[in-house]
Amino acid sequence: MATATPSNTVRIAVDAMGGDHGPAEVVPGAIDYALSHPADRVLLVGREAAIRAAAPSLPPNVELVAAADVIEMDEHPALALREKKDASILVACELVRKGQADAVVTAGHTGAGMAAAILRIGRLPAVDRPALAVQMVRKGTPFVLLDIGANPDSSPENLVQYARMGSIFAERVLGIARPRVALLSIGEEKGKGDLRIQRATELLDDSGLRFVGNVEGKDLTADMADVVVTDAVTGNVVIKFFEGLSTFIFDLFRTEFRRGLAGRLAYVLLRPGVNRIRDVFDYERAGGSPLLGVKGAVIITHGRARRRMIGFALEVGARTARERVPERIAQALQEAAAAAATEAATEAGTAAAPVPPAAAEDSSPSTGVPA
Repeated sequence: MATATPSNTVRIAVDAMGGDHGPAEVVPGAIDYALSHPADRVLLVGREAAIRAAAPSLPPNVELVAAADVIEMDEHPALALREKKDASILVACELVRKGQADAVVTAGHTGAGMAAAILRIGRLPAVDRPALAVQMVRKGTPFVLLDIGANPDSSPENLVQYARMGSIFAERVLGIARPRVALLSIGEEKGKGDLRIQRATELLDDSGLRFVGNVEGKDLTADMADVVVTDAVTGNVVIKFFEGLSTFIFDLFRTEFRRGLAGRLAYVLLRPGVNRIRDVFDYERAGGSPLLGVKGAVIITHGRARRRMIGFALEVGARTARERVPERIAQALQEAAAAAATEAATEAGTAAAPVPPAAAEDSSPSTGVPA
């Protein structure tokens, strides 16, 4: 498992070819991060000509790592990874596997990024399925929502594992002490939901996590939980609806402010408040989604990310690596497995223990003399 160097320098491998905008946005964003974090190193992975075109000169803490192939956004990830052995995302993940980088950041194909991370870097011991997490805005500190894209079908045991991984990320990266964990369901009453939610509730009650029960969709922006767990289909619908709704609301603002003189005057008066609200909904600050459960810090950001969001994604990757989140997840899962094994052995020993026979009655005649 790759770890940050002893000087606490973090080495970030960036898939320079990924995303809708490719090197034109990824490379400047990575360089912005490098210039503001001179102690860290940035490895730009991709086609040299394309990277040089986006940045003719590189800062001292940025270097280029050649990769000939690119996995396009419309390609089938598994097939593309088999055919393009020198793809930039594969080379970036290989750097982590070899201990030459501590984190990977990509704006490329989400499926290809997840598959490359699992194939090249590998899953942590005891992790059944890695989960893709995202920081969601609310008043105050963001909360962590997972899974949002890795596993359409998740068992109750998977949901508990997501909760452990999300709690560690919330604590170490977002700075939330003893994060509150909740299940996303159709009712806030504890245990309400389908059989999977009911079983996950039982497991979470015994997990040692700070489990607070269920939250409904309407409560996601309230301060009710710091880690919200669900399956990938529901999680992905939630984030896409959230992004679409926020865009729709600000489009309505723009339309109203353009309605004649009164609208323009209203904008002048309301602009400071509108800008503060826009900052709250600024999803670019989240940077990207960590793939939790693999042996390295892997950050998958929006395909449409531009240089500003790329810079934030590198910050998330650096902090995830610096806080040794993958190692902490591995340790937490190992401790949970050991505790479960101990409990099972104790229960088995109790069930198998022989029942002591009742004291036999003495049938000898009493002499009236004490023994």
